[in-house]
Amino acid sequence: MRKLHFSYDMQIDYSSEVGRCNYTIKCIPTDTLRQKISNLKIDMSPETNYCVGRDGLRNTQIYGVNKLPHKSFVFHIEGDADTGLCEFEEESDDEIAMVFKHPHGMNIPGDAICSYFTRVNPPGDMNGYDRAKLMMHRLHEDFAYKQYTTNVNTTAEEAFLQGHGVCQDYAHIFIALMQLAGIPARYVTGMIVGEGASHAWVEILQNDKWYGFDPTNDKVVSDEHIKIGVGRDAGDCTINRGIVHGGGQHTQKIQVYVTERK
Repeated sequence: MRKLHFSYDMQIDYSSEVGRCNYTIKCIPTDTLRQKISNLKIDMSPETNYCVGRDGLRNTQIYGVNKLPHKSFVFHIEGDADTGLCEFEEESDDEIAMVFKHPHGMNIPGDAICSYFTRVNPPGDMNGYDRAKLMMHRLHEDFAYKQYTTNVNTTAEEAFLQGHGVCQDYAHIFIALMQLAGIPARYVTGMIVGEGASHAWVEILQNDKWYGFDPTNDKVVSDEHIKIGVGRDAGDCTINRGIVHGGGQHTQKIQVYVTERK
């Protein structure tokens, strides 16, 4: 077990004043079998009342309406996490698991990923966990981490063809490979020790349990990861959604800190 402290800061700056904003924010870690969250604190500026709920994939979210005129919206969350409490994240819900069996959105493989799959898929009788681990090692060897060469709309196939990208791209490609192997897989957004930004990895379904794999770092998810939420691809895990009246152009900055708790 590991004791971690996390903070997640998001700031959106607008070129002109916002008169009203309907928002939904999804960056709230919750309890799983692998992690327990405590001392959670949420602050927003401008201050506004909000409600807590869950989306269709059962991710925790907050939502509300900000009626105060503003040119900057700041969201801060911090708390503590005990991690590494279990080898897997949670047990499967058959109704939800069906969603992650088939390619979707940015995970849909093209000819390049399908061809790569035939080369890296281990032969013979092997369980999904071991198969995933071997293919994760190969992807980590064959795909390079390089910032600022992809964007939030880059698909798995596009990233794979250029041979490099960031954690979002590793996750999308790995999900495509898993689903080609007949293994249900889902995109995970979260935080990791030492990161200055949010992180992404993958969970696969094996024996009715969800196990985490981090292809960017070539490791099984354990006690340094704090999970936030899941989706079919990164689009399902967008941190901030809303309807803004006014505001003009905007920029968004996110800063994440995860440290050892004393």
